[in-house]
Amino acid sequence: MNNIAEENEDQEMNTEELETQEAVSEPEMEFTGEETMEELLGIYESSLSKFEEGQVVTGTVISVGKEKVLVDVGYKSEGQISIHEFIDEEGNVNVKVNDEFEVMIEVWDEEEETVLLSHEKAKKVKVWDAIKEIYDADETIEGVITSRVKGGFSVDIGLLAFLPGSQADLRPIRNMDEMVNKTYTFKVLKYNKKRNNIVLSRRVLLEAKRDELRTTTLENIENDKVMDGIVKNITEYGIFVDLGGVDGLLHITDISWGRVKHPSELFSVGDNITVKILSFDFEKERVSLGMKQLTPDPWTTAVEKYPIDSKIKGKVVSLTDYGAFIELEEGVEGLIHVSEMSWTRKVRHPSQMVAVGEEVEAVVLDLKPDNRRISLGIKQTVDNPWEIISQKYPVGTIIEGKIKNITEFGLFIGIDDDIDGLVHISDISWTKRIKHPSEVYKKNDTIQAVVLDIDKSNERFSLGIKQTQADPWESVAERYEVGKEISGVITNLTDFGVFVELEEGIEGLVHVSEISKENIKSPKEHYQIGETITAKVMNINSDERRIGLSIKRLVEDEDDDGKYLEEFAKNMKPATSSFGELLRNNIQEQLEANKTQEPAGEDKDEE
Repeated sequence: MNNIAEENEDQEMNTEELETQEAVSEPEMEFTGEETMEELLGIYESSLSKFEEGQVVTGTVISVGKEKVLVDVGYKSEGQISIHEFIDEEGNVNVKVNDEFEVMIEVWDEEEETVLLSHEKAKKVKVWDAIKEIYDADETIEGVITSRVKGGFSVDIGLLAFLPGSQADLRPIRNMDEMVNKTYTFKVLKYNKKRNNIVLSRRVLLEAKRDELRTTTLENIENDKVMDGIVKNITEYGIFVDLGGVDGLLHITDISWGRVKHPSELFSVGDNITVKILSFDFEKERVSLGMKQLTPDPWTTAVEKYPIDSKIKGKVVSLTDYGAFIELEEGVEGLIHVSEMSWTRKVRHPSQMVAVGEEVEAVVLDLKPDNRRISLGIKQTVDNPWEIISQKYPVGTIIEGKIKNITEFGLFIGIDDDIDGLVHISDISWTKRIKHPSEVYKKNDTIQAVVLDIDKSNERFSLGIKQTQADPWESVAERYEVGKEISGVITNLTDFGVFVELEEGIEGLVHVSEISKENIKSPKEHYQIGETITAKVMNINSDERRIGLSIKRLVEDEDDDGKYLEEFAKNMKPATSSFGELLRNNIQEQLEANKTQEPAGEDKDEE
């Protein structure tokens, strides 16, 4: 009895299960209403036997638990799917009761009545089927580039596929990260389900599109036509523009009438620009483009805008060793040469006067539109100080200023308006021999000088320090008349004579022939520098600043005086009067006294 009761309960339960699964039963199960219970069970069991692992069927969610989702797939017991398949990135469960979707039977144990299902694997099976269909039909598929991988990208098309870097675009991609998380259309190059390998290409589609555009562009392209394009590549000599399947070169010289250092200053890859076709070689498919040609050449109106002697304002755009380039307007530049920057300063480099980016005022000095040249000057914006300096400081004026610079040839004295006067080394002193001005002066010393000359054409201002005092050579003839016996110190010895300093800055020369009656080869054998000697003034030339001295003449004169007295005594005749004898005796005594003067002096010293 118990067994019969249990069988009846089983039959009732199976009947209920059968009723609840009618919605998901296979279409082949048709009932007439006349079948017995055993027949119904047989039909049901035969339908279940069609299940096998790897099969994809449709199921309905009957409950959602913490770890499992139960899905009715028309079997004796519900199939189970891990809850993790339904948790999104934010941790939310995105499944609910009565949701219907396809699942794959992963494990089917008929004896244990266990069915393990997978929704994710069912989706992948469907994707593989779709990929096969797309590949066979030579169609395209959309996907999202999820990340960069070695050699290319990983793309989500329902399955993870590989996009080689060489197939991502028509040209090499500089910044591959820019493509990540973007959706593109791809062509399936190949796939292998067993190896779970799918290779995609975007380049194939781009090439096909480019070929279509290329044909259309080549049909419409012609010289002087204005077209829109996209910046494809940038180089130092220009940019390549995609006109629609045909690339044209916009040379750097045809970008602007003005100065362009590098095209990257004005353009970026991907920019939309408008250009003009300058020339087109159909056979080689070479296109030369121009952008500046879209506007008039500014040099055609330069003569009217910038007449000579007019004042202009512009921005310094470049500096060179020889000058500064000033942009007057886009495409028109003028040059300020370093020589035209200051009336008074010696400008070695334009950076001493102007800087790049600075706005300056200048005067137009010359204009040659055919050569695209404008000569400008800054110094012409102010009065030339050399025009009024001669009126302010006439020749003979005594001025006072500081020494700004010292060179081997003279001193530069600051006057005013940045004008420097030069005191040449020869105009420092009347008498001193100066080897270098630094021996006498140092920088920033304040001195007085006399204006000697002003050369406006050559911008030279000549000064003299010695001219503030009287020239001692003008009165030297009065102080050292010819025939006068003088003494001095030897300052220099040469093979041709001895230089003797008579007073500070005044020297006389004893020529080697005037030293002695004897033949002297070199004065250095007889004299030393610093020794004091006595000589006789023979001649004076104030203009040439020369005084001739003689030691030989001084000695000869002394000898001549002694001989004259001796001969006078010998030739004296006896007198008839006592006065004559007395005079003769006195002369004789005087001669003898001269001869014995030195020994007598020594005896007196001993006494």
